[in-house]
Amino acid sequence: MSEPVNILTLKWGTAYGPNYVNHLRRAVARHLTRPHRFVCFTDDATGLDPEVVVFPIPEVDLPKRLLKTPWRKLGLFRDDLPVRGVSLFLDLDLLVVDNIDCLFDYEPDRIPIIHNWIESHKIFKKRPEVGNSSVFRFRAGECGFVGRQYASERDWAQETFWPPQTYLTHCIRPKMVYWPEEWIRSFKRHALPPFPLNHFKTPRIPAGAKIVVFHGWPNPHEALAGYRGEKLNHRCLPTPWVADHWY
Repeated sequence: MSEPVNILTLKWGTAYGPNYVNHLRRAVARHLTRPHRFVCFTDDATGLDPEVVVFPIPEVDLPKRLLKTPWRKLGLFRDDLPVRGVSLFLDLDLLVVDNIDCLFDYEPDRIPIIHNWIESHKIFKKRPEVGNSSVFRFRAGECGFVGRQYASERDWAQETFWPPQTYLTHCIRPKMVYWPEEWIRSFKRHALPPFPLNHFKTPRIPAGAKIVVFHGWPNPHEALAGYRGEKLNHRCLPTPWVADHWY
C-alpha cells in the first residue's frame, strides 16, 4: 500500500468554527480513496473530530497586523514542520464535490496551484500569472526554500505583495504549475449565474469540478440558505446541493 498522503488545513480566530474543519474532513474521506491523514494547524482544537490530527499553527515572523491573515500559510514551508511527505493544502471555505485522487497524480514533481480567477468585468484583460492558494500541493518538509526566501526578504515581501498568495507564487514559480481549469472552480465565478440571472436561477456545480471554492462571498453555509449581499450581483438563491457535499 502506498504511503499515506496528507491533507492540511489552517484554522485561526473565530471566522470559521470547528464545523468547517469537520465538514471538510468528512468530505475528503468521501472523495479520496488513498490512505491519508487529515491535519489541522490551529490555535483552538475545541470541537474537532477525533480523526483530525492537530498541531499548533507553525510560526511565521509577522508583525501583529498580519498575524490573522493568509501570510500564515508560509509557516507550512518550514523545514521543521511536524508533517512530511506529499501534502494537499485545502482552505476551509470550499466544497469537495468529486473524487480528488487525481490531485495527487497530476505533475508529481511540481507544485500545482490554482490559476487565480479574475473578476467577470476583467475577462478581456490578460489574466495575471498569479496562483490562488486555496488549493495547492507540495512536499512538506522538502520545500523549506520558501520559508528561507521569506526570511531573507521579509520586510520587502510584506511591503510589496498583497494578497499573500502573490508572494507564494513569487517563491514557488520555478516549480509551479496550474491545476487543470475544470478541476477546481470558483462558486461566484463559475457556479453563480451572472446578474440578473442570479436572482432567478439556482447555482449549479460546474461540469468536471472536483472542488468548488467559496472565496470572498458567500461562504458555503450562506449559499445553502441563500445569500443577499449588498450588491445585486452578489446575491444567490438557496443552493441545496451545498448540503450534499458539506455535511
